[in-house]
Amino acid sequence: MSSAEQERAEAEKLPSEDVVGVLLEQHARIRDLFAAVRGGPAEQREERFRELRALLAVHETAEEMIVRPAAKKTAGEQEAEARNEEEKEANKVLAELDKLEVGSERFTRLLADFEQSVSDHAEHEEQEEFPALRTRLSEEGRTKLGKRILAVEKAAPTRPHPTAAGSPALQWTVGPFASVLDRARDAVSSTGSSTGR
Repeated sequence: MSSAEQERAEAEKLPSEDVVGVLLEQHARIRDLFAAVRGGPAEQREERFRELRALLAVHETAEEMIVRPAAKKTAGEQEAEARNEEEKEANKVLAELDKLEVGSERFTRLLADFEQSVSDHAEHEEQEEFPALRTRLSEEGRTKLGKRILAVEKAAPTRPHPTAAGSPALQWTVGPFASVLDRARDAVSSTGSSTGR
């Protein structure tokens, strides 16, 4: 069973809006998108990369804004800060990837390293943060966080913003403005050229 399949199976055991289940489903989708960018049909790789970029951007923003404050209380401040630092570094790499031509040699090498670091990050969350959230928060508390994650993601930036990454305070302050700009850029690029990144 692949990591994505395991994550989906674990998520299915949880209530539909449980924060851990929501995040496990997203981790599985992120793994699927990495595989599609890495090895899918050439004509679909750029579109899959745009999906991956957007999912990672909203996922990490929502984690920093909603999950990390809860994780500080349940898994400890050191754990939460370590995950925020990983997300800050990932945001920088994602911004660099966003500037490269999908399929270029540099993009392919950087994507492989990035996929490994994102996978490692997800495993840290799944082994450290998620068990703490599941044992120290009630089902009602986890569902409340899950609903908040889903709400924040609807308004989160869809592109990397390294200056705000890793800081929940900056995500709350800068995020809404960045989101408006990102979504406008996304709308223009989807109706314009295929390289409208």
